[in-house]
Amino acid sequence: MPTTREYHSLTDIGHALHGGVDGGAASSLFGRFAWFDLLHRHCLPDQPVRIVMAQENGAQVWLFLTSPAARRVSALANWYSFDWAPVFVGAHDRVQRDRLLDAATRHLLGSTRQVDLYPMEQCADLIASLRRSGWFAVSRPMGGRYLLRRGERDFAEYWAARPGPLRTLVRRKSRNSPYILSITDTLTDDLWQDYCDVHGRSWKQPEPGLLFLRALAQQESDAGRLRLGFARMDGHAVATQFWTVERGVALIHKLSHDRAHDAGSPGTLLSHAMFAHALDADRVDMIDYGTGDNPYKTDWMEEKVPLHRIDAFNPRFASSWLPAARTAISALVG
Repeated sequence: MPTTREYHSLTDIGHALHGGVDGGAASSLFGRFAWFDLLHRHCLPDQPVRIVMAQENGAQVWLFLTSPAARRVSALANWYSFDWAPVFVGAHDRVQRDRLLDAATRHLLGSTRQVDLYPMEQCADLIASLRRSGWFAVSRPMGGRYLLRRGERDFAEYWAARPGPLRTLVRRKSRNSPYILSITDTLTDDLWQDYCDVHGRSWKQPEPGLLFLRALAQQESDAGRLRLGFARMDGHAVATQFWTVERGVALIHKLSHDRAHDAGSPGTLLSHAMFAHALDADRVDMIDYGTGDNPYKTDWMEEKVPLHRIDAFNPRFASSWLPAARTAISALVG
């Protein structure tokens, strides 16, 4: 039978977790200890962590959670997270994975009134486990991620299939363009200052997580996974894009451009260069545009993957009954 343990500090997890989760077990950025550590330290420092681990014969599952209120836990995630999921280490058998999940969700039942988890691409196994353990749990679609799967195509074939207005825009704006485009995998202080300068002149609200993004960019630069793109005019950055590439997947984290250059479309020209680099130089299998239903993403991407939110209520607490009923009704009516 699996045994469980709960941690209330990321630093308390120690070498066993860091080596296991970061040492090849995590299939993506969003399943690594370093990701959760950076996210909590820079974006959620005021929320206590509750990290639940279940293990059996060397196999483990980790639930990285925060506790925003008494007897309530949420996914350790925010708007920078493309996905949240249980992190398995050494558990390759489906039956064993279910046993580990059941142990973790039963552990939470003993002290927790409510659980909310978002964003989740795959939620069926976890919601089934919550229900087996005695939780009243519902899931509902909430937003999605836009993906591009390369298949056997190169960039030229991909580009030929883009909408005509987008191809025409790039062709027209490329003629006598004043912009110099560049892509680097190495972060410097000067490049980061260029990134911040562009963001400060963009249409976006002030970035609340610049320290987090800086730490993430440095981490990914050190690992050779960073792809930081710039469009410059007269030596000054006017558009920038923050991508990472790992295990055949390119993640598009942030885009910014100087609003004063809207007429020249430097952001679109930079996207054209970044997609070409990802498909032909990095030879990625997939590009992930992340969360958000921005209309422009449909011009570049070909698939939308729905994301889900899980809400689970502990029936042992009478105070959970009314919010559980309301959530169930909300899920039914969409």
